[in-house]
Formats: sequence, structure tokens, C-alpha cells
Amino acid sequence: MTHVLVARLDNDGDVLLAGPAIRAVAAGVDRVTLLCGPRGARAGELLPGVDAIVTRRADWIDPEPRAFDRAAGEAWIAELEAIGADRAIVLGSFHQSPLPLALLLRMAGVAHVAATSVDFAGSLLDVRHRIDDDVHEVERSLDLVRTLGHDLPPGDDGALAVRRSGRRPAALGDEPYVVVHPGASVPARAWAPWRHAALVEALTALGRRAVVTGAPSERHLTARVAGDDGLDLGGKTSLADLAEVLAGADAVVVGNTGPGHLAAAVGTPVVSLFAPTVPAVRWRPWRVAHLLLYLEVPCAGCRARTCPVAGHPCLAGVEVEDVLAALEQLAPAEVEAIPA
Repeated sequence: MTHVLVARLDNDGDVLLAGPAIRAVAAGVDRVTLLCGPRGARAGELLPGVDAIVTRRADWIDPEPRAFDRAAGEAWIAELEAIGADRAIVLGSFHQSPLPLALLLRMAGVAHVAATSVDFAGSLLDVRHRIDDDVHEVERSLDLVRTLGHDLPPGDDGALAVRRSGRRPAALGDEPYVVVHPGASVPARAWAPWRHAALVEALTALGRRAVVTGAPSERHLTARVAGDDGLDLGGKTSLADLAEVLAGADAVVVGNTGPGHLAAAVGTPVVSLFAPTVPAVRWRPWRVAHLLLYLEVPCAGCRARTCPVAGHPCLAGVEVEDVLAALEQLAPAEVEAIPA
């Protein structure tokens, strides 16, 4: 039996983008274990092709790292050894080094380790793959697993996909709606709350229903954005529930954050408020109808988590009218026929 460990150690959105590569691996092996961080475990649970999930915090990747000491390293090694994988594939972005995990995998006795790495890896990697930085994250991962002989099975187009529960929150009702998701895992990628609130008001004035979503930690934000007009689902959905909310929407308005990729996974058009802190060529919604809204700025590519420029110009220049126009282009409002 061939047992492959696939690692993607960051956020839900990153794990969703690894989905096509994981399906390609799963098509040709007996068992796939996904190793992910606590910020990506919810997405991992939704991915087709994953047989088991192991969650560990990688302090060389996590944005809020803790001290990494000998005890932490030994705990990693013991858990990796207990997985019993024959091979390991380390997926990651261009700015992340796979070598800390590769070292731990070697110490755990994993016989074959592969990753994309710009750094010389010595004996830590059996396959040190190289690819241009300016490719989409999905293609970056797919290219690595293809090098290892793992191809998507016939009929799999390489789009994002999740396991669906089919359970829609009862509060949604039957009327059409647009999802407005105001939060983001990185503050520099978020449009201002007052603009989101103005968008909900504008949608309501146009006769379109707005459903506002967010994590439990974002309840205050979603309540402010929903106001008296929108349906506030902040903190009321699991990631699986959110997938169903997004799947039923005409479109979603969201920043460059996990729910944008979840919308792509269920085929819902995305109006992406895409702060260019990272290149769109690597992170834009994958294989779904979408429009990117942002202003060109000299500091594009800064990778800032909190915008250091007064006024946050790359997103502050996007107006509510711009979002409404994008929605009308991607998902025109239904107009009732007037009887003759």
C-alpha cells in the first residue's frame, strides 16, 4: 500500500488551492494524509482525496509564531513517524521554505521527500523542483506533483472542489441573494467596513438581498455591515455551511481571503476586492467567473499584513458603484417581466 503525506501548512484558502494537486496524488496511491496547520484544518476536512488529517502548527510559517525548541521538534518528529507515510510532498508558496519540514520528515524516517525549493536542499529533498514564481498557486502545486508522476484523473478539470453537505441554513429562505464577506485573515486585504455597509444598503435599494458572512471573531463587523438591511450570518456557519451559503448565491463580494477560494470551489462568481499586496497572477480566484477590483499603486507586492500607507489607497479607491457594476456584469439582477 502506498501512503503519501501531503503538507500544506498555512490558511484555509491555501489548503483549498492545494486541492487539485491532492486529488492528482490520490488518484494514483492508496492513502493520502494531509498535514496542515490549525488555520487550514477546516478546509482540509472538505477536500476530496484526503483520507486523514494531521494538524500541527508550523512556527516557521504561522504569522504568529511561538518559540520553537527541542521539545517542539521532538513532538513533530514523533507525530510524523506515527503517520507511517512512505513518501512526503511539501506544498507551499514561493516565499516559504520547505526545508524545516523536510528536515523533520527525514528525522522521522520518511524515505522520499519532494518539494519546490529555490534553496539548495542537500540530502533533505529527493526531488527539488523548480518553477517560475509567477504562476498561480494551484498550478505551482500541480506542477510539482506531475513531476512525481501524479496526474489528475480523466474527467477532472483541475478546478477547486469541496465535499458538499447540501445543508442550507434555514435563514436563507428561497429568495436570490448576494453574499458580502467583509472580513479577511490579513487586515491589509480588507475593504473598509463602512464601504461594505454602504454596499449592503445600495444592494437593498436596488432590490437585491444581501447576506453577510464572517467568522465568530467577526460578529461585531458583520453586524455593523448587515445593519438593518442585510441578513447577518456572522459566526453562525461552519466552513461547510459557508460553502452551501456561497453555492446558493448569485455572486460573492470578498477580499483575497479564504471564502473567495471557497466560492470558486462551489462555482459562484466572485467580485474580488483584491488588494495587490500579493500578485493576482498567483492568488486570483481559480477557474471561476470573477472580476478583480483595486487601484494600481507603487507599493504593490509589499506583502504587508497591515497597510503602512495612509488611507489604504489600493482598496480605498474602489467605490461602491464599482462593486455594483461588477456584480451586474457577473450576475445581473433578475428583472420581473411586465405583463403586456
